[in-house]
Amino acid sequence: MAMKIDMDLCTACGDCEPECPTASISVKKGMYKINAEECTECEGEYDKPQCVKVCPIKGCITQIAA
Repeated sequence: MAMKIDMDLCTACGDCEPECPTASISVKKGMYKINAEECTECEGEYDKPQCVKVCPIKGCITQIAA
């Protein structure tokens, strides 16, 4: 699975990008996006996805539905 950023909730603070251990988060024209093909949800490295841990907006970063 992978995580996704809700563009309606994202404030473009940038806190998530440097915390991603797989460098799956990028910014383009001021909008942050998670590359689903690269995102591992930090499995095997952390108990919780690091982007979710640092995001100041609850519910902004969620798991992509299966």
